[in-house]
This record gives sequence, C-alpha cells and structure tokens, in this order.
Amino acid sequence: MPNGSTDPVFQLVKSLTRTEKRHFRLFSGHQGAAEELKFLQLFDALDALPAYDEERILQQVPAIRKVQLANLKANLYRQLLSSLRQYHAGQNVDIQLHEQLDYARVLYNKGFYQQALRMLDKTKQQAQQLQLPHVALMALDFEKHIEGQYITRSLRGRAEDLSAEALATVQQVAQLHRLSNVALRMYGLYLRVGHARSQADARQISLRFHAALVGIDVRQAGFFERLYYYQAHVWFYTITQDFRACYRYAQKWVDLFEQAPEMQTQQPMLYIKGLHNLLAALYNLLYYSKFAATLTKLEQFATTLTRPTPNLELLLFQYIYTHKINAVFLEGRFTAGLQLMPELLEKLVLFQPQLDLHRRLVFYYKIASLYFGSGHFHKAIEYLNRIIQYKDVTLREDIQCFARILNLIAHYEAGEDEMLDYQIRSVYRFLGKMNEQQQMQIEIFRFLRTVGRLTPGQLKDAFRTLKDQLLAISANPYERRPFLYLDIISWLESKIEDQPVEVIMQRKFAGLK
Repeated sequence: MPNGSTDPVFQLVKSLTRTEKRHFRLFSGHQGAAEELKFLQLFDALDALPAYDEERILQQVPAIRKVQLANLKANLYRQLLSSLRQYHAGQNVDIQLHEQLDYARVLYNKGFYQQALRMLDKTKQQAQQLQLPHVALMALDFEKHIEGQYITRSLRGRAEDLSAEALATVQQVAQLHRLSNVALRMYGLYLRVGHARSQADARQISLRFHAALVGIDVRQAGFFERLYYYQAHVWFYTITQDFRACYRYAQKWVDLFEQAPEMQTQQPMLYIKGLHNLLAALYNLLYYSKFAATLTKLEQFATTLTRPTPNLELLLFQYIYTHKINAVFLEGRFTAGLQLMPELLEKLVLFQPQLDLHRRLVFYYKIASLYFGSGHFHKAIEYLNRIIQYKDVTLREDIQCFARILNLIAHYEAGEDEMLDYQIRSVYRFLGKMNEQQQMQIEIFRFLRTVGRLTPGQLKDAFRTLKDQLLAISANPYERRPFLYLDIISWLESKIEDQPVEVIMQRKFAGLK
C-alpha cells in the first residue's frame, strides 16, 4: 500500500526542476557507470511515481533489495544535496565563501600554510564586503589557528592585528545576534497572539522590547544589524497597533535595500519580506495610492528574478496573492475579486507541502472574507470551518477567534438560524477559555441572541443601535483590534441601507482616493 508522499527523499526529488534533474544526472555520472549506480536507479523510480510507494519501487528496480532501500535513500539524499549545492553555488555568495573555507582547509591539511592564509584572507575580505561577519569570523579563527601553531613568516605585529580584528568582529556578531533575537521574539509573539489586546498587554510588551534594546546604537552599524533593528520595530509596532510607526520602519527596511541594490540580488527573500511588511502597514493605514504603487513594485521585482528558487517562488506567491486580496478589500471589489480564486486555490494545493500552517490559516481567513463580501455565505463558512476545525489554538489566536465571529455572522446571513444559538454558545465558551472577550464581541453576541425575536420592522433600528454602540467602542485604541479583522461597521451599514456590503465599501474607497 502507498504510505504517503511525506518521505523527505521523495519530496526532494519531486521538487526538482528539469534543469536540476539534468544537472543531477550529469553530477552522478561522474561517479561510475550509470547502470551500476543503484541510487540513480532509485532516483528515476521516485521521479516516475505520483506518490511514494515502496512496493512499486522494489518492483520497478529489481536490483534493489528491501534491506538496501533505507541506505540507498540516505545515499541518494546526500547526492541530491551535493548536486543542488553545486548547482546553486553561483547564486549564493555564502555557499561560495564556505567553499573557499573548505579549500583553505584542504591547503592547510596539505601543509601549504601560506596558500591557506591567502585563501582565508581573501574569504575574510569578501565576507566583510558582503556584510557577513560570521563568515569573516570563521576565517579569522582559522587564520589565528595557523599563525598560532606554525612559523608562517608573517609581518611583525600580525598577532596584534588579528586579535584586534577578531575582537571587533566578535562584537559585531554579538550585536547582530542580539538584534536578530529581538526581531525573532517579536515575530514569534505576533504569530501567537497577533495584536495587543489591552493597554496592559501593550505596556508589558513595550517594557520587554525596549529593555532588550538598551545600549544598542545602529548609526554606525552594518547592513544586517540595521535590518534586524528595523524588523524588530516593525513587529513591535504591528503588535501594539501603532501602524504609522510600523510604516516608518517598514519603509526604512525597504530603503535599506534600495540604497544597496546589490543586496536585493544577494538577499532577495529579505527584500521581498520588507515589501510585504510595508504593504501590510499601508493596508492597515488605508493608504491606497502608496499601497498600489508598492504592490506593483513587488510584482515587477518578481519578474527580474532570472532563476528564482522554490523558496522564493513560495514567498512571492504568498505575498502577491495576500496583497491582491487586500487590494480587493480596500476597493470593495469582492465579486470581481473572485476571479483570483481558481489560480489561488490551485497554487495553495501546489505549495501545500512547503506552506506553513500560519500562512494557510491567513489564506483561509482572507478567502472566507472574500466570499462573505461577495455574498457567498456558505463558501465563507466552508473556509472558516477549516480554521475552526484546527485543534491547536496556540497559533494565531486572533484569527482563531475572529474566524468564529465571522462564522456566526455568515450563519445569520445564510439564514441558518437553527444553528445560531448553538454556534453562539460554542463561540462564547471558546472565547472564555482564550480570555478573548472584547466589548465588540459581547455586543455582537447580544445582538445575535435577540435578532430572531425581532420583527422585520424592528431590524433596521436594531442594526442602527448596534452600529452606534460599535462606533463608540472603536474609539478605544485597544478595542479597535477586532475591526482590523472584520469590517463589521460596513456590514451593518449594508443592512441599514439594504445594499450589498461591497457597494458600501466601494463608496468608502471612493473617499480614499
């Protein structure tokens, strides 16, 4: 029986492009007659299978015995990685630098100390120019090792110079790691909880954030130190809902790359992520003209990549489609936006093995919102249920909560009143466990509990009352968080005016331009 397609060797084989496969066959051919290389026969068998199936592999390659399969797969995995390393070396400067460190080690082992030192000095200089101090530090450590053990006829003062250079590089690396740790912690916090729920939450996060940055000065810092500094601030201000400050630091992140164009080529993923976070800040600020220009810039950058890696293709898919949907939300073009769905859903299936759960949850919520805005309430419920059915609620608690709120409203709109009371009790219990009950949610619960007892003539007054209550609630900065996920005000206006919600949002968009 097939045992799934989660086997790592199979996944790696199926991810290869046509040129990567050709390179692998040439790479493997150097090791002996192709017909004698069992791992190459295993590669061909895996490449031909639609799903991993050990029984079919053994049938197709009789030369392979079952007891050999595990070792052959491990060998194939190593050979594939070696081939891919060689194939992609020209696009990755860090691979090239580590290769030069390997060459220096070979020269050292052969006893050619001066040649090894020249190779290390070259590697160190290149690493420093490329803003890779951790690689420069490895070269320095090796230089010190050689100088400390062998008479290399180095110039007088060489020991002092190396010591001073190593100390300065260690300090740079230490600050780099300190900043990257802060950025990573802020990002991890955002993935867990989303935006701050209260002033107390924001104050506690602020104290921790600023304490972590005490003594940090990036005015004379290198490229990556400033990058991590900007990243940390982007996540901090996103969590605390200061979107203007978030916009400023996201713009600094993008400007950093645009002032050093060579880094866009060397680190395209980080540049793309900068554009993504700038777009997210602009979306939250409803700054449409700058949002549209930045989305165009991201799409144009994608066309300049001559040989994008699968990782880059995945990121570009995530970010371009996320912000295409966000553009639809800003413009209120929900029905027209459904044209995005066939290609989006196809690519979601294509990238599913590489797409992390956080991104899938975000896409499901945006897809559900798109269907809700276009009046396809049962389709909205379908995608909201994909979020609700996920049992581990420690990831993106905010999306888990607001998916349930939107699900209630979608059930109301779909006319599924018989399910509404049960849904309300279920969601109320869930939010109680998550300590997530905010005033907006409480008022929606109250409304939905009583709406079934209202006559048609009373409904509009009830919608107006709820709208006034929610507008008053939204005046509190820390009660605005729900409105980032659910434009409940526009929905209420659509019910009051007997207009589709997208008509209301298109009218608001006209006021943005």
